[in-house]
This record gives sequence, structure tokens and C-alpha cells, in this order.
Amino acid sequence: MRRAVHRFPHAVFVAAGLRTPFGRGGGALASYDAISLSVPVVQAMANRAEPDLVVWGSVIPNLGWSNIAREIWLDARLNPNVPAFSVVLACSTSMTAAFAAAGMLGGGVDLTMVGGAEVMSRPPIVLTSEASKRLADLFRHDPAAALAALRALEPQDYVLPVKGWANRITGRTMGDHMEETAKEWHISREAQDAWALESHQRAVAGWNSGFFDDLVIKLPELEHDSNPRADTSAEKLAELKPAFDKTGGAGTLTAGNSSPITDGAAGCWIANEAGIARLPANTPYLRLVDYEIAAVDHHNEGLLMAPSYAIPRLLARHGLRFEDIDLWEIHEAFAAQVLANVAAIERDDWIRSKTGIDADFGTLSWDRVNPNGGSVAIGHPFAATGARDLSQAVKELWSRPLGSRAIVSVCADGGQGTVALLERV
Repeated sequence: MRRAVHRFPHAVFVAAGLRTPFGRGGGALASYDAISLSVPVVQAMANRAEPDLVVWGSVIPNLGWSNIAREIWLDARLNPNVPAFSVVLACSTSMTAAFAAAGMLGGGVDLTMVGGAEVMSRPPIVLTSEASKRLADLFRHDPAAALAALRALEPQDYVLPVKGWANRITGRTMGDHMEETAKEWHISREAQDAWALESHQRAVAGWNSGFFDDLVIKLPELEHDSNPRADTSAEKLAELKPAFDKTGGAGTLTAGNSSPITDGAAGCWIANEAGIARLPANTPYLRLVDYEIAAVDHHNEGLLMAPSYAIPRLLARHGLRFEDIDLWEIHEAFAAQVLANVAAIERDDWIRSKTGIDADFGTLSWDRVNPNGGSVAIGHPFAATGARDLSQAVKELWSRPLGSRAIVSVCADGGQGTVALLERV
């Protein structure tokens, strides 16, 4: 039975925004940083409408700035009277920015610009806390000795990104954790490769059909996403070696069925009715009906399994089943992560034991999932992914009948995840 649940006192909308092409790590966009890559996106969006507020984020820390949202806005040479603040929630950063902005509408804030950026090609190399303290003490008492000490630094004095942004608590990467989850849920290599191939084929088809043309701005260095591969195949994917668990052939996650290191920036709009009226008349938008933020104990639940808690809670709150959702936009950190989360939410006993919800949601239709490709093919610049997913979902559902619904789901490092329920109005 469907229920009327009102998350917001007034209607809130998500409107499609813009993004850069997503570039392969170490490729065309590697000379940018998260600020400079965001600037052309923010400028292009501001040319359409000036927001009342900007919420932006980046996941990989940089000691050169603190409030990246404000830095981007000012570097873009836009109205300095528009406030901007930053958020971070790992891979859910820009979706969390959307939720934060939605709760701030009203009182003169009608239109907000939200998004995120990541240049994974340029991870910061910083000093260990011990080396930092040693140098700071020297600079206070003997600057000349401090300069000499700088020249004498050794490799052990640096924190190097050799583990691919490993979780601080566990010391292991998302891929390491996902290998365990794939084994626990019996997600085969063949199933992962099959979904990865589907992601590439759908992303390539989306570009060929023109779906992305009004969602992606052109940069001097890159005009299209560089990761989707028209020439990949099941045979080519099967030839790739495990990327994380390399012991005894037990690993199933490869570079081909995992999201690649990517550079990119993306934004979208959060607005009330007055804000939507300020956007160009042809801008696709959907109502943000509700959202859910979930967290799990990643020591025993799986680092990227929080969406399997959030989705049942969100659907149950509105009395919806899988068949009531016309579009699923699910972030593909790994093909295995998508397959494992879907396997979980299709099991009534698992849902009951983990969320306390006693409901049969049915079986998910895979042809409704990521019809224009996902992160395995398009790429995953951490903080930009949520805004890309939202804009992609908005444009796709905009072509569907009134009342059509979408679920947008993003898993995040740290055992967290965000899910949004959208509706065509």
C-alpha cells in the first residue's frame, strides 16, 4: 500500500546540471586540480542562472584550501555575494550536497548549485605527522636548519598514496573490501564481467545517441568521456588479471569490472518552485520525494553495502515495490558491488534481519538499471559521481510519463551510502 510521506514542507526539485567529460587517470585532465576543473562547470551553470547558494565538495584532501566551494566560486569570477560551503561524504559527497541544499531552501534561498570534483591523477603527497612536527619545531627555532632538513627528507617521511586511498581504519582499499563481499555473496567473475560489458555498451550507446550532449561541457583537452570502450568484449574482460586479491587465482575484481581512476567535475541544481522558474525553460527536473542515508558496521557487513539498508527503508516508507521504480541509477564502484547490493535487497530474510522491515519488494528488472551506463564505464571521480548520477537520472526520467519514479543510489567508503527517490512531475 502506497503512503503519502512528506520529507519537505514544500516541493523540492532536482534539475539536470552539467559536468566535464570524465578523463582517464593520468590522461587529458591530469594538469587540473579539483578547483580549476570545477570552474568551467560552475561558470557554464551560472550562465544559465545565478544560484542563491553553492554547495560543493571534494574527497581527496588538499592542504592548499579548506572551503573548496567558495574557492571555486571566487576563481570563477562570479557574484561574490553568493555564499558557498563545502561537504564531504566520500563517494556520496555531491549527493549529500544535494540533500543539504534541499533542507536549506526557503528564506530567500530558492535555487542552489551543488556538485563535486576530483582529480585523482594528482593525489597529494604529504609529510608524516612526525616529520611535520620535526620541521615545524625547526622552523620556529632555526629556519636555516629547517631548510637543510627539508633537503634531507627521506621516503619514510612522506605519506605516499601507494594503497589507492585506503580506508584509514582498516588500511585496506575499497577493492580489497569488495573482494571479501563478492566472495560472501558468491558474485562470480563471469557475472561481474557481464555487467561491466553492459555498462560500457550502454555508455557508448548513450554517447552515440546524443544523450550526454547537453549534460557534458567541452574542454580544450577533452570533449567526451575517455573511459567507455566500444571495443571491449566478454573475451577481453575475461583475459584481465585480478586487481586486488592476487593470491591463488581467487580474486574476481579486475581493472575491467571496477570503476577506473578518473578526473572530473559535475554539478546539478536543487530548487523549489520559484527556483525552477529561474532555470531555462527546457531544463529537465524531477521532484525529490525523499532520501535515505545509511551506515553499516563495515567490519562484518561489507564496506559498500549501506545502500542495501537504505533502499528497503526508503521503499517501505512509501509503500513501494521494485516494480514501482521505473529507473534505477546505481553507482558502480565495482560491478560486484552493484550485484551484491541487489542480491541483498531481493532477499526478504536478509532485509528483515538487517533493517527490521518485513516486506516483499519483488525482483528488480535489470533493464531498468543504468540505461546509459554507470561508473564502471563512465568513470568515478569520487565527489563528482553523485551529481552525475542525479543529472543522468533526471534527464532519463524526464522523457518518461508523469508519475514515473527513479531510485538513485551511491555507496561510499566508510560503510555509508545515500539513496534518493525521484518522481517525474
